Amino acid sequence: MTSPTARRSHDREILALAVPAFGALVAEPLFLMADSAIVGHLGTAQLAGLGIASAVLTTVIGVFVFLAYATTAAVARRIGAGDRRAAVQQGVDGIWLALLLSAGLVLLTAALAPQAADLLGASPTAAPYAVTYLRISALGIPAMLVVLAATGVLRGLQDTRTPLLVAVAGFAANTALNLGLVYGAGLGVAGSAWGTVLAQNAMAAAYLVVVVRGARREGAGLRPDAAGIRACARAGGPLLVRTLSLRAVLLIATAVAATLGDAEIAAHQITMAIWSFVAFALDAVAIAGQAIIGRHLGAGDVAGTRAATRRMVEWGIRAGLLLGLLIVLARPLYVPLFTADPTVQARLGTVLLLAALTQPVGGVVFVLDGVLMGAGDGGYLAAAMLATLVVFAPAALAVPGLGGGLTALWWAMNLFMLTRAAFLVLRVRTGRWLVTGAVRA
Repeated sequence: MTSPTARRSHDREILALAVPAFGALVAEPLFLMADSAIVGHLGTAQLAGLGIASAVLTTVIGVFVFLAYATTAAVARRIGAGDRRAAVQQGVDGIWLALLLSAGLVLLTAALAPQAADLLGASPTAAPYAVTYLRISALGIPAMLVVLAATGVLRGLQDTRTPLLVAVAGFAANTALNLGLVYGAGLGVAGSAWGTVLAQNAMAAAYLVVVVRGARREGAGLRPDAAGIRACARAGGPLLVRTLSLRAVLLIATAVAATLGDAEIAAHQITMAIWSFVAFALDAVAIAGQAIIGRHLGAGDVAGTRAATRRMVEWGIRAGLLLGLLIVLARPLYVPLFTADPTVQARLGTVLLLAALTQPVGGVVFVLDGVLMGAGDGGYLAAAMLATLVVFAPAALAVPGLGGGLTALWWAMNLFMLTRAAFLVLRVRTGRWLVTGAVRA
């Protein structure tokens, strides 16, 4: 049993990493919320177009979140092993991988924007706005991937404060640019896209300055290293599968909601915005887990790894309970900010309760996901998420035919979270993920 002194030590470390990480994480949904609030005053079609485009971009960028996760774990292991130069070098290789991947993504996103909008069911009035936003925003993809990789470097170095500062500055710049370009310059939806692209590039530049300075200080190379880039790609491969499966779940949910009616898809979009915001809050503890677990395993400290894991799970459950209560109790405050439509508000009543119901489970899911990522256990995470997708997809796709409506869809979402929790808890109990050393064999 962990002593009170050890628990306080874990708490201080978790707080030191998780609080700044939370601030950086919530900047992402705040970007979307700010864009939605600004574009929403242009008209329903413009907002619908932004919603479709944002779903595509979130999926495209989210698929490559392994650039942050795999880099965090690999860098943290080397920090635990006492090799700071190798840790920074690993991070530089991750940034080069991000740049290589982004080249093709820009072209594909711009070229396939009309097909993507059509696939997600954009109406004839909303589709042109979705395509415009997508094609301009594609230019920000290299910056977004660099931000992911560089964030992973700093997290692995046990630094979550710098990403917070960059995220806050980026959010402020994004909001100011969007207001100026959408209304001041009269560019409409295109102005919102350009404002976001400019803010993202400024964030990437700030990160590169920090990483380059760190590399020079530690004597790490800045040129692309083929072997190092390949190693980053191999580490990220399983996490790519894991993330693709997760994104498939979210896209299936959106596609099913779109078949249920305008009020249903609107209510689903609002619930997903709240759900995503809460998920980012829970993910802050998971990010602390990635950095802490990677460092402990790199140092060969299995007992410390287990103790930190137990404490973070306790944090996850408590945070989930608190956030679930906030979702329910704060409804009168935030629902009117999203919609004044009484039909949509009525749909939200039950669905938000369902979203709140599994937040304690979500706390466990996010923490253990971060723990296993920190351990470099990507292969298991990929297999578990694929299996979870197999459970979720039939349940969600059956909703329209069974006439269960949006409520039934969110019961399927809760099934998704419970299934994830089961797989993660089973893995952690086996202890097979506890592989020590500077590099996971």
